[in-house]
Amino acid sequence: MFRVEGGATLDFADREPLHPCFPRESIALFNPFKRRTFLQAVVAVAATTTFGCSDDDSTDASDGSPYFPQSLASGDPRPDSVVLWVRVEDKDRAGDNLPLRLEVSPTEDFKTLVLDKKDLSALAEHDHAVKVKVTGLSARTTYYYRFSYEKDGQKHTTRTGRTRTAPAAGDDVPVKFVFASCQDFIGRYYNAWQRLLQLDADLDFVVFLGDYVYETTGDTSFQSGDGGRAMRFSAPEEALPQGTGLTAFLAANSLSNYRDLYKTTRTDRQLQGVHERYPFIIVWDDHEFSDDCWQDVATYEDGKRDETQLTRKLNAEQAFLEYIPLDTAQSGAGAIDVGSEPRFPNSRIYRDFEYGKHLKLLVTDYRSYRPDHLIPEDAYPGGVVLDATLLGAALQDQPDAVKQTFQTDTFAYVNIDDAAYANQKQVLQGVYLSQAKAAGLTDAEAAQKAGQWVTGPVALYYVNQVLAAVNKGLVIPPGDKPRGLAYAHMGKAALFNIQGSRYVVVKDTFDLFAAVKFKMTAGKSEDVFGPAQEEWFQQTLTTAQNTWKMVVSSTSLSALIWDFRQQADISDPTLRQRFYFSVDQWDGFPTKKKVMLNALKAGVTNTLFLSGDIHASFASVEEGVPTLTAPAITSGSIKSLASLALIGAGYAAGAPVYQHAVVEMEKTLQASNPGLRFADADSHGFVLVEVKADETLATFHLIPAGEVAKDYSKRADSELEAKFTAKTFRVKNSDIQPA
Repeated sequence: MFRVEGGATLDFADREPLHPCFPRESIALFNPFKRRTFLQAVVAVAATTTFGCSDDDSTDASDGSPYFPQSLASGDPRPDSVVLWVRVEDKDRAGDNLPLRLEVSPTEDFKTLVLDKKDLSALAEHDHAVKVKVTGLSARTTYYYRFSYEKDGQKHTTRTGRTRTAPAAGDDVPVKFVFASCQDFIGRYYNAWQRLLQLDADLDFVVFLGDYVYETTGDTSFQSGDGGRAMRFSAPEEALPQGTGLTAFLAANSLSNYRDLYKTTRTDRQLQGVHERYPFIIVWDDHEFSDDCWQDVATYEDGKRDETQLTRKLNAEQAFLEYIPLDTAQSGAGAIDVGSEPRFPNSRIYRDFEYGKHLKLLVTDYRSYRPDHLIPEDAYPGGVVLDATLLGAALQDQPDAVKQTFQTDTFAYVNIDDAAYANQKQVLQGVYLSQAKAAGLTDAEAAQKAGQWVTGPVALYYVNQVLAAVNKGLVIPPGDKPRGLAYAHMGKAALFNIQGSRYVVVKDTFDLFAAVKFKMTAGKSEDVFGPAQEEWFQQTLTTAQNTWKMVVSSTSLSALIWDFRQQADISDPTLRQRFYFSVDQWDGFPTKKKVMLNALKAGVTNTLFLSGDIHASFASVEEGVPTLTAPAITSGSIKSLASLALIGAGYAAGAPVYQHAVVEMEKTLQASNPGLRFADADSHGFVLVEVKADETLATFHLIPAGEVAKDYSKRADSELEAKFTAKTFRVKNSDIQPA
């Protein structure tokens, strides 16, 4: 429960009116489902610029196999520098540091070198992965590079990589890039990357928005082994066991586990090919550490136990920094010291890039500093979060119809600690203990939780249902009781559950609760970026003189709402509400999102958000700010996950709820958000962006989700090409329209 301290006042004058329709009983719309997404790891090693001629003609070179099983990559391109990456593997010298040579040339034949660095060392302590920052380069120039390892007089060389530096500040040139996210390896194939290679587009770079790897070995809620690709840990005993019986799987925990994720994912030839051809700009999301994480806290237990996992978080970050060609500390030329790069809680992967006159790219970090989800997974549904005083203040500027709704019996509550309710409290705590132990808690854990939650103000809307099931004589009349808002009113129907906490949350009551908490905590409850990143974000945006200011966010800003209020074929009044699909993304911080977007609309021209994570394609205008959301490269689409969840919850494929939420998902989402210009909930792919002086074009290249289980790498190019469609949109004057 929140209390006003020091005479604080609450101002909600700029909030949209609440709809006077709220849930009256438990909501069981969806079973929990898990998104899996994880981004990239970044490290840079820079080298002094030297000039010379290649001595390649006098050596016997190979294509790198088996000594370079992950090939090579480049990243973080700037006008005068780029980060180059490689990993060498020699099983005969697994514990030794291994010598490497790096050659960089403006020509593919390497006849002229701008860098010939022969003193590199791939350190065993960093899994023989090396990042080198090459400086002194020319702006907007294509360079070729290769690493080599000599053993027993034989020179073993990587494939040739190609990279490109950024244009110089102020250069009046167009910019072309691709952005993508979410590449689950298990049971799926990277046909989207293969299609990008087919297009052979003249790109400046590729932005990867997170979930570069997935931390689990076969979570049956979203991963499938049917496609023939698996993730196995070399040290499974170091991993975290999850699930039981046929649904058992492992989650990465140790440094070895996290390294295995990258090593396996980067063996894919299509992914290697894209890395070999284009520099990447990468940010992490959740799966690089743990699904739906925040800071160093995981969510597998859904609130049953504390999942603060600092050591695991540091292991995840180290692997990311070792394997991702990223420069977190603005290093000088030469090999980047991964060991000295800042780690949680001082991580800094947010950074910005300038691409000539027309593009400033801000890469933000959504996961490292954000607070917990506003509704705890272990929240007691009956727990009151806004008492009569706070609720009254929050409703002060709302229409009379909304105020009257909150005066109904649905919102009545009592203080269960009052002596008059001793019998009811005993029953409620007993039921809680039983439910908690059934969920897997020990007697002591369940007792601690019951004492924490079944106390103070509780909503009769929820507790009377529990009491009636035990003894109808214990039901408490609501008529003369005060009115307040509880977790149950936001869709929380059960303990230790993501339904009503991270997913499928009642929008109107949640927005009200979020706004009050935001005011009470001076914004800390929704402080997504943290103080330092927020300062960088505001300063960079407001001082940028580039035509376009594009913000990279690992999670989507498009409001994903199911509005079932007018669906006459849905007879259950508890379902005829507005629901947020996911509050793990920006919808989960609605007050901060609105404040941020309104400030951008008022003070920054030509802002465009580039987002991912949600495994669907969206183009929308949010509070006057355009936003694009890329589909997943692979993984389960929103539509397929929602289908499994609804069927699992007992809804037949022909049920009205299934029809609106799954079959007509795109139609429902667009009808619920007038700013949503485009929605595709059942395709994978990537988005190609062309930045011009007067407009930006964004083309979604999409393949049906069912095709990712098929390996097109051994088929004719025409077969894959035939599976893809392209949809282009024009971003101009703060709007998005089909081109």
